[in-house]
Amino acid sequence: MSNKTKVFAGILAASAAFFVGLEKYEGYSSKPYKDSGGVPTIGIGSTVYESGQKVKMTDKPITKERAVEISKAHVSKDEVKFRKSLEGVKLSQVEYDVYLDFAYNFGMGNWQSSSMLRQLKAGQHIQACQSLLKWKFVAKKDCSVRSNNCWGVWVRQLDRRDKCIGAQ
Repeated sequence: MSNKTKVFAGILAASAAFFVGLEKYEGYSSKPYKDSGGVPTIGIGSTVYESGQKVKMTDKPITKERAVEISKAHVSKDEVKFRKSLEGVKLSQVEYDVYLDFAYNFGMGNWQSSSMLRQLKAGQHIQACQSLLKWKFVAKKDCSVRSNNCWGVWVRQLDRRDKCIGAQ
């Protein structure tokens, strides 16, 4: 399947490229840390464990293998809701991975109420790609301003948008 071939989202799943990108942007930390929004995070950007228990700053360090398990479980759980939200929508694998990455990063609630999802359901793929750039705020800080200490969030959004546009 080419990067531009669109199929019903319900038959897609996170690709290997999705997980490579996830680790590229989230990085790996064996110890809990606070993300740019001040949320306790561990491993590969995980804020919760498989059980749904939130990460605490007092949690013990984890191995990279454990971090991968946690992130795969999180993605797998979110993917069920993600696919359901896209019922009847055709996407390319690249688009699927981009929007799933957004949902992992910003949360399923934000994805489900986003203009991106509404635009995709209306067949407005390019507009949906551009709407990724609306999501540049973390903890009321504009991450497109380098000095706000969340520049990586903005760079990730630009990368998502560029990949998405390239898949059109």
